[in-house]
Formats: sequence, structure tokens, C-alpha cells
Amino acid sequence: MDTRARPDFSGRIGALRRKLAETGLDGYVVPRFDEHQGEYCAPHDNRLAFVTGFTGSAGVAIIMRDRAVIFVDGRYQVQVRDEVDLGTFAIEHFYDAPLKDWLKNNLRKGERVGFNAMLLPSTWDADCGRSVEEAGGLWTPVDEDLVDAIWTDQPEKPLGKIMAFPVAYSGESVAGKKRRIAQMLAEQGADLLIEAQPDNIAWFLNVRGRDVAFNPMPQSFLIFDRAGQTDWLVDHRKLPNDLSDFELDGVALAEPAQLLERVRTMTAGRTALIDPGFAPSAAAHATRAAGGTVKLAKSPITLAKMHKNATELAGFRDCHRLDGAAWIRFFAWLDRHAAERDASGKPITELEAEERILAYRSMAESFVEPSFRSISAAGGHAAMCHYAATEKSNGLIRKGDVYLLDSGGQYLTGTTDATRTTAIGAVDDEIRRAYTAVLKGLIAMVSLKFPKGTYGHQLDAFARRPLWDLGLDYDHGTGHGVGHFLSVHEQPQRFDRRVNEIELKPGMVTTIEPGYYKAGAYGIRIENQVEVVDDGAGFRSFRSLTLVPIDLRLAEIALLTQAERRWIDAYHSRVAREMDGLLDAETWRWLAERTAPIDA
Repeated sequence: MDTRARPDFSGRIGALRRKLAETGLDGYVVPRFDEHQGEYCAPHDNRLAFVTGFTGSAGVAIIMRDRAVIFVDGRYQVQVRDEVDLGTFAIEHFYDAPLKDWLKNNLRKGERVGFNAMLLPSTWDADCGRSVEEAGGLWTPVDEDLVDAIWTDQPEKPLGKIMAFPVAYSGESVAGKKRRIAQMLAEQGADLLIEAQPDNIAWFLNVRGRDVAFNPMPQSFLIFDRAGQTDWLVDHRKLPNDLSDFELDGVALAEPAQLLERVRTMTAGRTALIDPGFAPSAAAHATRAAGGTVKLAKSPITLAKMHKNATELAGFRDCHRLDGAAWIRFFAWLDRHAAERDASGKPITELEAEERILAYRSMAESFVEPSFRSISAAGGHAAMCHYAATEKSNGLIRKGDVYLLDSGGQYLTGTTDATRTTAIGAVDDEIRRAYTAVLKGLIAMVSLKFPKGTYGHQLDAFARRPLWDLGLDYDHGTGHGVGHFLSVHEQPQRFDRRVNEIELKPGMVTTIEPGYYKAGAYGIRIENQVEVVDDGAGFRSFRSLTLVPIDLRLAEIALLTQAERRWIDAYHSRVAREMDGLLDAETWRWLAERTAPIDA
């Protein structure tokens, strides 16, 4: 990276350290989280990027007076080294060597570490607090965020307009959701719910918004009393003057800044349920200070939302047909032009390809925006799991290079996320073996039949086994939940080596996405979005929602079993069938070639 073009991060670190001295602190935690603990945040809230230069979607830093450390997961181990000053920051793994362990092992006795309790969930607050205490230090909440105090040109908070999301799309009224959540609170022995997750609140109130790119939900807070009282703490400037389309009966509006005041007023002598991982710990502190009881548990809205109803599932199937057509148009275009453009000395670029898939998606009337920044990555860039092309890094899609596209869309009827890997011309045997192992892992997982009572971590190894047989692996999860015109990364269900205590049940929508990455050389990932279905006899399976051909030109067909070949042929036959009436003649001919039976 050309450091001459970078902001003065050393100056920012220096300013933050001067602030530490002013406040009597020895260190300060700078999370990627905003007040809602989500994956994506508005420019106003990206404090981690402001201080460190790291632009990934997950991470945390600790700035001490004489040292600094940034923690990122396996997706960002390459990217973080490109973006941060390695002379200033040590790099640790977000999960394998987390912040709480660093505090326990590295903090000096008597050192005071500050944090903003609106930016850390209760789990982080408690874990880090224990570690600091064990090290003989002091874990100290601050009244003023220290990064905000030095960020002189901090962007304003977002004011994206809020729209009503009709029952025709959501499949359930707000009144119905209130009854369900009230019952769940009663079963948990809680009087009220303090909710901070924007996607949960949008789902609960049947609204959508535009505060944060790729996330069609407004930033707000919610306090829901199981007796029916609902306080929605949202900036009123986001709402239209005419609220007749909204389901706001029994909903009192207040400003977000009133959250802790409302919490103190409403929780005295009562039990408040707060999600320990996805709500600011300041809410729990305020509840206890008011004489209330905190029950830390997964939000009942999260648990209700993860099971899609019939209307939502129909919407997912609809938007995946449209999304599949966009993907197919894209790859037909790429195949027609990439080799010719490369030979002419004007290869297709990563940004050009990203713009092209967006243009094809935009042909659908129900398309709203991308569901995340597309990972359009050629050659070594594809080895960075969450690479995003810039004008400076904009790579060329050249002959012999692997090209990976991970891309998705937000449609009024649902959210999509898929990945395909291809290449112009032949690739070497090493790449073909790795690609075939990734493909075999995808098939093993997607075609799996499993009994009731199965959890995501119990299936993760099925996708990894073919890579393990080659001595290979990947440092990310195998799949994540997906929201319904909400967050593309929806918790709590996931496939990972880490334990996930959420049973896989019908109506859940997830991704399955094994991959392999060789730093500086290439990256491979194949990803399908799936729904969990029940066979009616005690077993469950996955049904692919994604309708995009898999490029077999990179695969060693001889290494595929007959069962794997049958799965591919059946999947490709379904893709072609579902595209009926959506494609022009030229693109249809391309699809017919790419979906022809393997042994034809």
C-alpha cells in the first residue's frame, strides 16, 4: 500500500494517547461495534477504521500508552497487514487469542483500561472486566467516547428514511408478533425486553430503512413490555409525516438518546431480558442501578425471526430466481468477453465486473441494493476472504488467474448471497485439485440428510473433509444465517467449528460456503444459500435456494463420485428449469452448455 496516500494514523494514535493521559487511563478499547453491536456500521460509528485504518467488518483494538494491538479473525489476516501500521500494531487472532486473554496476560498491575459501555455488549464487558481484575488492573467505563473526542470531522449520524414493510411481504402482522414475543418473555420469566438489534426491531415492527449501506433497516432501540407497552426509540426525522401505512398502534415514539433514561424508569423492581451479545452493556448497568433484575439471554425476537414463515420462504425463492438470472447473465458476459479483452491488452477489471453484476441485478423491479460489498477478486486478491476492490487495487482478470465473485442482493422479497469461482482458460493442477475438494465439500454438505436435534457445528466437518484429505483447510465458518430483506449475516444459526447451540429446524435459511485460499496466489469458494426442510420422518435436509451454475471447467471430473455427478446434474437441471422465461436467447444458449449433463 502507498502509505503517502493514507491519513495520519500515527497522529490519531498520538491524540488518543494524550486523551488517555488527560483522563487518567492507561488504555482504551476501540471496537468495530456501534451502539447496536452489528456487523456493519455507519461512517459515523466506524471508530476502529478511524483509529487504525483497518476497514474490515469485524475486529477490535486496544490502545495502550506504550503499545497497541488489533484483533481480527481469519477472514482478515491478509487484509489487516495491508491496512494498519505494523510498526504500531501487533496483530492477534480475534478468536484464538482474543482481547480478554491479552488483557489477562499483558496488563500490568494497576493499569486502568477504559471502554464505552454503549459500544460493548454484556459478554465482552464481563469477560474483559474479569481479565482486567485478574491482572490487577481496573476496568473503567467512560462517560465520553474518547475516539469521538478526537474525531474532529466525524460524520453525522445517519438519517435514512423509514418505510413500512407490508404484511404481503412479511407474512405476519405486528400484533401477531407482539403476542408471540410476549409469550416467549413470560416463559423466560421476564417482564420486558430491551432490544438494540436494528434487524430485530425492523422485523418486529414491519419496517425497513436505509441508515447503513447493504442493511435495509433503521438504527433504533426498542423496549417491549410483555403487557403490550412498546417504546420505539428512533430519530423522528427518519419517519414520514403520514404514518398510516405503519402498524404503530400501541407504540410510543421517543428519541434514541433517551434509552438509558427510559430503561431506568421502566425496569425498577422488574426483570429485563437483554441479549448478552447484541445489546449495549450500558442498558444492563442502568437496569441494575434502577433496582431491576437483568436476565441475560438470547433475544426472543432473534429466536422467532430465524424461522421464516411461508410468505418469507416464498419470497426467498422468488428473489433467488431473479438473482440467478443476474448471475447467469454476468457469467455469459464474462465468458464472451474476458479472453478477447485480455488478448487485446484491456482486460476486464475487478471493479468493472462488480459494476456489471450490479447492473444485471438492477434489471429486477424488486431489487433494492446489494446485500454487501461484492468480493470481486482476481488472482492473489481472491486469497483475501473479504477483499473489496478499490481504484488503487483494482486487479485485472487475466488468463490463467482464478476469479472469485462473492455477491448478493437485497430484494423486497428476500436477501441473497452466493459465491462462484471461475477462470479464463486453463489453470494448473494444484488449483484444480483444490477446487474439486471445495466442490466435493459443498456437495457433501448440501446433499446431507440429518436427524432432528442436529446443530450446525456437528455438520461443519462434512464440508471440510475433502480438503482435510489433501492437508488443506479454511479459516472461516462454513455458513451463516440470512435475513429476509434484512441482514445478509443473520445470527444465531451458523456452521462452524465453534459450538452453536441452535438446532437446525425447517424454515431456517443459511449459506454453505467451503473454500480454500493460498496467500498471494489464489482463492476458491463455492457458496449456495439453502433452506432447511423436513422429510416428515424425523430427518431434515437442505434445499438450495441459489440458482447459479457451478463452473466444472476447473474441476477434476474423474475425482467426482457417481453420487456427486448425479447431484451436480440434478442441480444444473433445476437451475435451467427455473430460468425459463427470464433469459434472452444468447444467454440461454450459454446456460444450456454450462448445465449439460456431465457424461452427455
